Amino acid sequence: MAFLEVKDLKVKIEDKEILKGISLEVNKNEVVALMGPNGSGKSTLAYALMGHPRYQITNGKIMLNGKDATNAEPDERAKNGLFLSFQYPQEISGVSVSNFLRTALNAKREKPISVPDFHKLLQEKMALLKMDKSFALRYVNEGFSGGEKKRAEILQMAVLHPQIAILDETDSGLDIDALKTVANGVNALKGPETGILLITHYQRILNYITPDKVHIVIDGRIVKSGGKELALQVEEKGYDWVRPKVTA
Repeated sequence: MAFLEVKDLKVKIEDKEILKGISLEVNKNEVVALMGPNGSGKSTLAYALMGHPRYQITNGKIMLNGKDATNAEPDERAKNGLFLSFQYPQEISGVSVSNFLRTALNAKREKPISVPDFHKLLQEKMALLKMDKSFALRYVNEGFSGGEKKRAEILQMAVLHPQIAILDETDSGLDIDALKTVANGVNALKGPETGILLITHYQRILNYITPDKVHIVIDGRIVKSGGKELALQVEEKGYDWVRPKVTA
């Protein structure tokens, strides 16, 4: 049994159906890549999995560790091991990265972590991601470059230690150096206790993060699945070759 199971999920926004029956599984210690063109429903899936109220599930189920989480509140999903890295992280003026992460971590724990233990943990994770110690004192995403915002998201993942991390186009807007840094962080964090659902438009991040499975989604449906070679085919041929043919 996979830790995250998505079963025939249909999702609409207002009166428009976006997802039209998505089924996939993500287990710990694996990377599952979800690829597709813009507007195919990739980010809709990410937000629906986290319980965003704008995204209405009309059919199907979301299972977390064997339990039905389809109607669970977002904080409950987070406490049960789900994490979402946003495509466009928001600024939080006046709140330091350190305070934000300690508050988020304590929300998941039964007993709050002590300040010394938290700072030890934070420094370990920042060293893993090759981040300067001064980063922890900056306000969340305020004045951050695109690469810094994405590294901050990966730092959140490292500190919160989810069982399944959903990375929504983490490679968006990154130069090659920032891309490598983020990819190295993801590779370091994936392991026996953490699986990754990597949502991306382009194949390039998969040069640095090797997926165990690849799914192609077009128009709200998974149209093809395979191994890492499928991502290379998309890079070479684009998405038209897997796009369902419309018949009169």
